Amino acid sequence: MKRSKRLVSMTRYIIEHPYTLISLPFFVEKFGSAKSSISEDLGIIDERFQEEGTGYLASVAGASGGVKYIPAYSQSYGTPFVEQLCEKLSDTGRLLPGGYLFMSDLLGDPRTVNDIGKMFASVFVDREIDAVMTVATKGIPLAYAVAAHLNVPVVIARRDPKVTEGSTVSINYVSGSTRKIQTMVLTKRSLSPGSNVCIIDDFMKAGGTINGMKNLLKEFDAQVAGIGVLAEAEDEEEERVVDDYVSLLRILHADDRTKEIEVEAGNLLGRL
Repeated sequence: MKRSKRLVSMTRYIIEHPYTLISLPFFVEKFGSAKSSISEDLGIIDERFQEEGTGYLASVAGASGGVKYIPAYSQSYGTPFVEQLCEKLSDTGRLLPGGYLFMSDLLGDPRTVNDIGKMFASVFVDREIDAVMTVATKGIPLAYAVAAHLNVPVVIARRDPKVTEGSTVSINYVSGSTRKIQTMVLTKRSLSPGSNVCIIDDFMKAGGTINGMKNLLKEFDAQVAGIGVLAEAEDEEEERVVDDYVSLLRILHADDRTKEIEVEAGNLLGRL
């Protein structure tokens, strides 16, 4: 096989298997090439990933070693994407009653969701995450995107138990948006004790829902390894109950009556 074809095939395989240890003998056997040639190819791929700011190959030494693809956006690569999202959400036609924004079109766009997932995965890359958790329903696409780039499973907390999920653990929490007591349930088979969990949600005001997920994880003896929200908005009437989190976007002002909206980048870019 020509090197050009081999490079394309290797790159595709590596991107499709993030955080997976791939041994050099695997590529040697797959492509029928010398180990030295495969090593040179991996060096070219790693160099290109880093030049583009889309990740890097981590080398693992030893007889059972190899390389792992770590998908990670650089700040220079991620900034234009975040600026584009800010521009889209600054459209006053997105304003909904209560200061909310219509974001379903973004959450329904596979390419946008995939890029958002990679942005969060870039921040949480070194936290040894075992699972990504969200609450039904709008956070589900984001959670799967983040989990795909971290190569871990998704855990979904729901408002109502499902018969098909077996026995569950439930807690009551105060929703920051509705200020009502709600119930959150999670099947007992979702997590192993001691798991490191990344919480992902689409929108946060006071943080009541995220705080509920944190309390639910305590019932599983699981630790919160990171919290990521697509958009955060200030709630002037209630103090925020979550302080250690990463946000992609920050809604500074949104008023459906005056048709005014102001959106800026969140704190995520500063973590890359």
